Amino acid sequence: MGDWLSSKRVAPYIFLAPVFIFALIFFVVPLGFAAGTSFTDWDAVSTPKWVGLHNYTYLLGRDRFFLASIGITFYFAAGSVIVGVPAALVIAAMISRSRYEAFWRTVYWLPMVTNIVAVAYIWWYILNDTSGLLNRTLDLLGLPGPNWLTTPSMAMISVILVASWMSVGQNVLVFLTGLNEIDESYYEAARLDGANPAQLFWHVTIPLLRPTILFVLITSLITALSSFVLILILTEGGPARSTMVTGLYLYDMAFTDLRLGRASAAAYILFAIIFAVSLVQLRLLRRGGLESH
Repeated sequence: MGDWLSSKRVAPYIFLAPVFIFALIFFVVPLGFAAGTSFTDWDAVSTPKWVGLHNYTYLLGRDRFFLASIGITFYFAAGSVIVGVPAALVIAAMISRSRYEAFWRTVYWLPMVTNIVAVAYIWWYILNDTSGLLNRTLDLLGLPGPNWLTTPSMAMISVILVASWMSVGQNVLVFLTGLNEIDESYYEAARLDGANPAQLFWHVTIPLLRPTILFVLITSLITALSSFVLILILTEGGPARSTMVTGLYLYDMAFTDLRLGRASAAAYILFAIIFAVSLVQLRLLRRGGLESH
């Protein structure tokens, strides 16, 4: 028996068994349960009632708030990527030329190892309209402070900026890894041809960093499309549903309205959207990255 357990063919599966069991209990079973629930009308109290595809057809054809939340989600995701990725790239390029690179790596990584709930509450305290630290500071300077979280247009901008700030740390580290892989000889050759720092960045760094840029774009977009905790704490989807992303909408549908069947269907629709977006981006990557487009 002992020889069988220690054999080279069996031993790896024994060591991997805890991971498989964990994935089965906390991922596979919940996903399967949610899939089954999405075809029912269930309020977590009464017996589930089979309704077939009704939840999906209702969400995609009659629920205007759900369809609006998808648009808001893409707006939020696009804003987060447009602001966060270029900022991370510029910061990484500056850090890569600094003698204190290790120190700055630590500074920009700190938001990533801090609990997202704690970070969200800190930013809520900073951006609160009446008692927020930012508006108090502006008031001391004699400047009017905007309603960061209670004006529809300003609330989305505030949420996008906070989300971008949170993602910068991880993206900076990824970009730094890519930058460190670029051979210095490319820069030396460009300098001999008279290139200035701006030309070095646009004509040497950016082209050689394209695979890394595409990877960051993929991961950043997936993260933004599935975000909801930050928005839940900062705005709760308001004001006037201006920040009601799909993740937050299905959360309210499940735990406020107790429409668990419909919320499960919404979750799978969101999953399908993220999966489709990921496939398109991965197709670009398999074709050789941005160089071929």
